[in-house]
Amino acid sequence: MNEIAKNLEAVRNKISASAQRSGRSADDVRLVLVSKTIASERIREAIEVGQVDLGENKVQEGLRKSKELAGQPIRWSMIGHLQSNKVKDALEFAGEIQSLDRLSLATALDKRLQALGRSLDVLVQVNTSAEASKFGLTPEAVPQFLKELTAFTSLRPKGFMTLATFTPDEAEVRRCFRLLREIRDRAMDESPQGEQLKDLSMGMSGDYEWAIEEGATIVRVGQAVFGVRLSAAKYWPGAAGT
Repeated sequence: MNEIAKNLEAVRNKISASAQRSGRSADDVRLVLVSKTIASERIREAIEVGQVDLGENKVQEGLRKSKELAGQPIRWSMIGHLQSNKVKDALEFAGEIQSLDRLSLATALDKRLQALGRSLDVLVQVNTSAEASKFGLTPEAVPQFLKELTAFTSLRPKGFMTLATFTPDEAEVRRCFRLLREIRDRAMDESPQGEQLKDLSMGMSGDYEWAIEEGATIVRVGQAVFGVRLSAAKYWPGAAGT
């Protein structure tokens, strides 16, 4: 078994243990393997041991890799900030957008999807850390945003995504995750989309076990499988968005 396969197995085992601690099955948690900056040859090693879901932060990188890995059994998610002028390229490979954070992006996505005659799963990004450096709706803006999303018939809102504060402080990280879960629970009761908003994409390499214990249904993990990228080495392990 190669290193990537071993690391994937270790992550899956931790996902299973964390899910059990939260009274759920490992099948209730989807692992999105974040492949940013990783060569397609190394990604292929993960695919060969059954990894289906891949996530990219940059549109051009995702588009290039989707072509290099064409024919593989992959579902690509766009997990990084998406500019409206990159929507056309993003939809060339992404089967899911996890970073819907404004009406102008919803408009651009819907217009392009209508032209393509298809629909798209989306997650609403919420800024639970209140950091100015992060994208996402404020928690207070979520209810109105969900009401306005009903106008975009090609979008299928499935839940929410967040990035916790980049800190080793477990209490603060868990606070961000609990806040998103509370937003989700309220939205399922009160929003037009109701129970279809069940997904919570939260947790990265440094904190995904905490996220699962707080209710995550999707975790975005990269460094725990591929190793810490040199550009991220000066940060706490979760700091680079994986």
